[in-house]
Amino acid sequence: MIIFLDFDGVLHPDAVYRPRNKPLQLRAAGELFMHASILEDALSPYPQAKIVLSTSWVKVLGYDRTVKKMPSKLAERVIGATWHDRMNEMGRDPFDWMTRYQQIEAHAMRNAVEKWIAIDDLHSGKEDWPASEIDKLVLTRQDLGLGCPEVQNNLAKKLAEISY
Repeated sequence: MIIFLDFDGVLHPDAVYRPRNKPLQLRAAGELFMHASILEDALSPYPQAKIVLSTSWVKVLGYDRTVKKMPSKLAERVIGATWHDRMNEMGRDPFDWMTRYQQIEAHAMRNAVEKWIAIDDLHSGKEDWPASEIDKLVLTRQDLGLGCPEVQNNLAKKLAEISY
């Protein structure tokens, strides 16, 4: 069971910036990873659940630095990312033109992942997700992320469905 996890708009509001030569900053009320405990609690009944990062943080900071910035209970579950630095060697980075769904689908196919869900704000619904695969998406709002009770209920439901 794999959780494809976005950060911005999920674990905190989608208002994260990286000023030149400074650490990442949240320019909204709250703090980075403010909703991480909600995800930790939701995943606690599922020790088999692993996380694959589907966040732009990996492309910006690199995989290792991204994982180090995560709360430890979530970081312990991380087994990979949809983006990897070899993509830069291909010439034009495919992530420049792929939707988040296409990134996830490519990773799932490459790694024979059968049971998965994605938690993502899809830039608050501005990005396409196939209607035939909507059951695999926990859609969040960029301002509330996992802080929304309706989203928390949807996450619990989808985790239960894929755990069998």
